[in-house]
Amino acid sequence: MPDQAYTPAEMMIVVAARKLAGVRTVFVGVGMPNIACNLARRTVAPNLELIYESGVYGAQPARLPLSIGDPTLVSGATSVVSMADLFGLYLQRGLVQVALLGGAQIDRYGNLNTTVIGDYAHPRTRLPGSGGACEIAINAQQLFMIMRLKRRAFVEKLDFVTSPGHLGDANRRAAFGLPGAGPSLVITDKAVLDFANSEREMQVAELYPQVTLAEVQAETGWPLRAAANLVATSAPTAAELECIRHELDPMGLYRN
Repeated sequence: MPDQAYTPAEMMIVVAARKLAGVRTVFVGVGMPNIACNLARRTVAPNLELIYESGVYGAQPARLPLSIGDPTLVSGATSVVSMADLFGLYLQRGLVQVALLGGAQIDRYGNLNTTVIGDYAHPRTRLPGSGGACEIAINAQQLFMIMRLKRRAFVEKLDFVTSPGHLGDANRRAAFGLPGAGPSLVITDKAVLDFANSEREMQVAELYPQVTLAEVQAETGWPLRAAANLVATSAPTAAELECIRHELDPMGLYRN
């Protein structure tokens, strides 16, 4: 791949990192979100504290972690506590500014399914389930979703609601007493989607280079609205790609 080219995954990583500018605390998993957070810490968010579900706060992984239980997360971390303490003392107290989540399905209100595809009692595919995602979606101050834009994933109706987004309208989170503000961004491989409207419904906010609105709509399972002030996202810089390729993911496990 020529140095000036970039993959869809690299674009997603770069966009997610840029969106973390000025953020102090982020709840992160492994894979692409982890690379994005470490890129953000090296660029736009030098004071970013990485929080992992396994009980690690202020992680500074020396290499790409293979799971949330990877020992590299512990070395140099600010604090290592039990999962119960992490959820109770950090997440449920509202101290997590941003959480990064993904899923097998997402609907127009940012609700996520990571439980089953098909009927719950007789599913076509049984997925890993919630883990801590439901509690994260409820309690984090705001949510960023990172998902590839595919019609099978961006669906009109979820097969199962694992993690609540905006549920169905602008007021339902508050009606259920959910403390976090819910989803604010969906970062895909074609565009950035947000919920900046009175209905809290997903809309196209930014288009990536060479991507049209029609291409985004073609991979979405409902009539997708567009923001009034649609923005063109700039391509990754040489410095961002250099950091991803040679420092954060040199083996290309997630960037290709």
